[in-house]
Amino acid sequence: MTGNPEWMKLAEVDPDLDKFLKAAAASPKPGPPPGLETDYAAQRAFLHKTKKAVNARAFPTSTGLIIEDSLISARDGYQIPIRTYKPVNPPKTGSPLIVIFHGGGFTLGDLETEEGSCRNFCQQLGCTVVNVDYRLAPENPFPTPLYDAYDSVKWAASNASKLGANPDAGFLLGAVSAGANLALVSATLARDEKLSPPLTGLWLSIPIVMSMKFPPAHLVAELQSFEQCKEAPVLNAKTWKVLIDAYKPDERSRLFNLYSETDPVSRAGLPPVYFQVCGWDPLRDEALCFERELREEHGTKTKLKLYPGMPHGFWSFFPQLGKTPQWVAETVSGIQWLLDVGKQES
Repeated sequence: MTGNPEWMKLAEVDPDLDKFLKAAAASPKPGPPPGLETDYAAQRAFLHKTKKAVNARAFPTSTGLIIEDSLISARDGYQIPIRTYKPVNPPKTGSPLIVIFHGGGFTLGDLETEEGSCRNFCQQLGCTVVNVDYRLAPENPFPTPLYDAYDSVKWAASNASKLGANPDAGFLLGAVSAGANLALVSATLARDEKLSPPLTGLWLSIPIVMSMKFPPAHLVAELQSFEQCKEAPVLNAKTWKVLIDAYKPDERSRLFNLYSETDPVSRAGLPPVYFQVCGWDPLRDEALCFERELREEHGTKTKLKLYPGMPHGFWSFFPQLGKTPQWVAETVSGIQWLLDVGKQES
C-alpha cells in the first residue's frame, strides 16, 4: 500500500479507544432491536429517541435561547422542517447566521442530531442557527437531499433579517459527514449563482468530498484511507456500500463529487473552511487532499483539526472517551475562527 506516510500513521488506534473496544468485546451488551440495520424507519425512530434523551440531559433548559420549529418550501413544494435558534440577547454587532445539515449517511438523522452543536453556537457565540431536516434516502435519493439543503440556504439568505440575523457578522454553512457533502456542494452552487448575501465560511466535519469509485487520477496514490480503514468502526467498506446504495448518487456529478473528471467544478473561490478529520476514517485522505489544495493552490484560508486514531463520528458513538469533549470544544472554537476570519476578509 502506497500513500502519504504521515496520513497513514493517523490510523493507528487511539489507546483509550482501543481499551474501550477490547472491554466492550469482552463484555458485550444487548444491541439495538433485531432487524434494525435494514429497517430505516425503525432505525430512525431508535436514533431519534436515543438522541433526544441525550439532548434532554445535556440541555435541561433553554435559558437565553428562542427555539422554534417551522416549515419552509422546497423547490417542488415539499415543506422542509427546520428548527431555528436565536439568542435572547444578540451581540451588539448583530447575530451571525449559520445553516446546519446533520450527518447520517444520507439515510438517518433529524433535527435532534445536531441539537447540541446548534445550541452551543447560539448560546456561546450569539449565532442565529437554522437546523435543517432535509429529506432522506432511500425514499428520497440523490439529488433530493441536496436540493433541500440548497433551498434552505437560499431561504436563510432571503430571510436573515426576519430571523434577526446579520449576515455581515457572518453567514456560515456547517455540517457533519453526509451533511458536509451537502454543505460543500451548496457552497459551490452559492458561489456560482452569486448568492446574496454571500457565504463567509464553511464548517466541514469528516466530509465526503469525492467519489472513491472514480478517484481523481492525480491523487490516486495518496487516497489510501478507504483501503486502510475498510474495517474501521462506524464507517467502513460495508457501511459505505449500504449508504451509497441507498442514496444512489451520480458519482460523476459535480452535485456529489467535487473532483469529477467528467463534470468538473471549480474548487476555487470558496469561503474560509474549518475542517475536522478523523485518522481512522475511510474519508480521511480525501478531506486532507482537499484542504491542502484549497490552502496551497487557491489561497483559501483553512484551519484543520485532526483526531488521530479515532473513527468516523467518534463523538456520537463513543461519547465516554476523552476526545469527545475536545471535539465539542474545538467545534465551537472552529466556528469562532470562521467568524473572525470572515470579518477580516469582508
